[in-house]
Amino acid sequence: MQKSSTIGFIGAGNMAYALISGLVNNGFSTKNIKVSDTNKELLSLRKKEFNLEVFTDNAALAAKCDVVVLAVKPQVLSLVCKDLKESLNSNSLIVSIVAGIKSYDIGRWLGENKAIVRTMPNTPALLGQGITGLFANDNTSNEQKSLAESVLKSVGSCLWVNDEDMLDAVTALSGSGPAYLFLMMESMAQSGVALGLDEDTATKLSIQTALGASMMADQSADSLHELRAKVTSPNGTTQVAIESLQDQGFEIMVAHAMRAAFDRAKEIGSELGNDE
Repeated sequence: MQKSSTIGFIGAGNMAYALISGLVNNGFSTKNIKVSDTNKELLSLRKKEFNLEVFTDNAALAAKCDVVVLAVKPQVLSLVCKDLKESLNSNSLIVSIVAGIKSYDIGRWLGENKAIVRTMPNTPALLGQGITGLFANDNTSNEQKSLAESVLKSVGSCLWVNDEDMLDAVTALSGSGPAYLFLMMESMAQSGVALGLDEDTATKLSIQTALGASMMADQSADSLHELRAKVTSPNGTTQVAIESLQDQGFEIMVAHAMRAAFDRAKEIGSELGNDE
């Protein structure tokens, strides 16, 4: 990453916190990081945590930054962008971590020919274990793409998509995915209690099992299907459990859930991107 670049975060919430922490942990100077938010209490907290320059005026922040990270709620993005229109530098890079809103609409609100990278990180970024999908519009140079990737890599892995619509699929899989896994872990722990384990033991078993399985999947050369097959001994306990899940349409339920998330991401883009 260009250590001399100045990065400004509009929105000081959890994901901004994760990215700032990741940048600082990777050697980026806090002198080159700025934050703005309407919540003065939150700004005060970020200033105390990182010794950053903070703003309540988004436009004032944007005028001082090479990279502007949009980290606000989708519902207010159009207003935020319109407020920035006259303040951005001509060569500013815009990085959006806002779900659903297309780069075309962001560019329309900010003005023409803006370099925009849309991203979809997920909440494990808070622990430096996130994964982010990225898409760059045609105005973004290779150097700017590299800069955007460096920012997001500070909190985990990155994958580029060539079709912006695929960010909705990324949202459905990895953006919303942690909640699916938490639900599975919660259900496993509750079932363990129903089978006689105490709640603390069942919860620890569920969490560590998910953690260990994820590490195996990450470090193994085997596919997910092959890993599952290796654990599933013929006529054993795992086989009857897997067959029970499949008999109840487990894969279909997962597919339907992800399709619902995918469709909702598109709806958000359509509903909120129409703001003139």
